[in-house]
Formats: sequence, C-alpha cells, structure tokens
Amino acid sequence: MDRLRQSLLDAPIIEKGEYQYFVHPISDGVPMLEPELLREIVIRIIRKAQIEDVDKIVTPAAMGIHISTALSLMTDIPLVVIRKREYGLDGEVALQQETGYSEGEMYINDVFEGDKVLVLDDVLSTGGTMKGILDALTHIGADVVDVVAVIKKAGPNKLDDTDHSVKTLINVTVEDGEVVIVDEDGDD
Repeated sequence: MDRLRQSLLDAPIIEKGEYQYFVHPISDGVPMLEPELLREIVIRIIRKAQIEDVDKIVTPAAMGIHISTALSLMTDIPLVVIRKREYGLDGEVALQQETGYSEGEMYINDVFEGDKVLVLDDVLSTGGTMKGILDALTHIGADVVDVVAVIKKAGPNKLDDTDHSVKTLINVTVEDGEVVIVDEDGDD
C-alpha cells in the first residue's frame, strides 16, 4: 500500500464550505491516476473482500467506476453502476444520497432479490452515500456479501449506528490542511 499511502500524503486539500476535502486520483480523477496505484488497490481489495460467492459488483457513479471496472476485469464478476440519472427501466430503484457537500437521488438497475453483491466505493466519509445504497439494496432484497471503501476519512459517519460494516484499505483524517494516516491497514 506504499503507493496509496504516499499519494494520500501528497494530496492537495481544498475546502467546500466547512468541509476539508482531499483531492486524489481515486476519489476525484485528478491528479492523473497511475496504473500502478490502481493495480495495487485492486489486488488489496481482492485479498480483503469476501468475493467468492459474489454475483455482482455494485458501485456508485462516478468515482467508484474505475476501481470497480478494474476489479470486474480481474475477477470476471459483472458490474452494476448506480447512476445519478433516472432511466425509468423496469425494476429501477431510487435512493437518497447525502454527502458532506451535496445531496440528491441515485438509481439502481439490474440488482434483484437474492443477488449476492459486493458494494465498492472510493471513499467513506460522511457515510451518506453508502447508507443510501445499503438501505436500497436491503429494500430490494439483495444479499450484501461485503462492503469495501478504498479510503475512509476517519470520524463519525451515518453507518456508525447501523448493522453495516465497511472494510477499508486505509483510514485518514485531514488536520491543519494535510492528510494524516490514521490506520495504514484500514478496517476489517
């Protein structure tokens, strides 16, 4: 995890209101994402996540897509992208997404009762997006086999008082305009 760790330590910090936000290739697509970093992350997800019985990888648009695509290619597990646009397809389910700086609806297609899914996202910060996704998947009747976020911004989040646990690859916080590594191994 040397590349991920170093890339986080080098990440610029911006402010969105009172929210300190690190800008990183995994969470923002800038600076440029080097293939070695993406490969390191996907190998670590394969080692950490329970993927043996997973039918589908489920990820929110937009910044979970590159990670989930790479994981899908390495594991041959199909990928479902939760979109911010409504398509009106049969079985489409809306969910409420709430982040530290925005809120809105997202839409799940192609996930059905009994599907065994791995939920994968780039960052767990406030937990608002992940909670909305997990609530919607529960409503659908999907079996959430595992949940992984590459980076966790340490601190309270909306999943703290739920039955959902999220595995992470690395946990960080932002202090005085810098990323600080809280746990290099993340949460199991």
